[in-house]
Amino acid sequence: MMGNLFSLSGKKAIITGGSSGIGAMIAKSFVQNGVKTYITSRKREALEEKAKEFSNYGECIALQSDLSSNEGILEFVRAISELESGIDILVNNAGTSWGASIEEFPEHGWDKVMDINLKSIFFLTQKLLPLLKISGTPEDPARVINIASINGITHPNMPTYSYSSSKAAVIQLTRHMGADLAKENININGIAPGYFPSKMTSHIEHDEKMTEFVLDRIPIRRMGKPEDIAGAAIYLSAIASSWVCGETIVVDGGMVAAAG
Repeated sequence: MMGNLFSLSGKKAIITGGSSGIGAMIAKSFVQNGVKTYITSRKREALEEKAKEFSNYGECIALQSDLSSNEGILEFVRAISELESGIDILVNNAGTSWGASIEEFPEHGWDKVMDINLKSIFFLTQKLLPLLKISGTPEDPARVINIASINGITHPNMPTYSYSSSKAAVIQLTRHMGADLAKENININGIAPGYFPSKMTSHIEHDEKMTEFVLDRIPIRRMGKPEDIAGAAIYLSAIASSWVCGETIVVDGGMVAAAG
């Protein structure tokens, strides 16, 4: 058994927001490691292009969805239930952000971020519990990985009030659901990424001064690479982490540690 600590071969996974950024990085690593991987997002064309690309390494299926509403969640769960009788891994990665000064921050910006970043995690996981319970065993539980952010732990130095609040809530939700569902052979953990190349960080990458500002705060002087986030996701999905429950792993090059 020790030789298979990180094997994922033969498992089935769902990754929300799987067509770009961190979701795509995790999806590619799963497919390359023998996981039948369903990726979902709102934009069908980009989703199908990414699924086609990843299918060069293994089995990757695109299922378009809008998880910002209960109706969209139910529609997605119906679609996946017609295709699979059980799911081993759910990665709740879909997310969005909104920035505005504290004086001008709009209610619709707050609600949009909370609906996608927090509410959809709870209700998608809730609706997928039957498929997760079928797959989980005491020796190798089903896994749910919630993608939080270091901005839910430390000050983001940006006026993204709903984003940082939602990610802090994701960390607490991970603890709460993790403790409650462990008895059902479902391990729920989280990852709090630092700065990885994505749409949300593109404004940093294209601004030399901003890039230098961010790198100055990262003890390991670089942005995250796909291998960094993939390694954490693989660990939390494999037998190696079967006794890890309700925790959120920080993957940020030491940024939170250095924040004091």
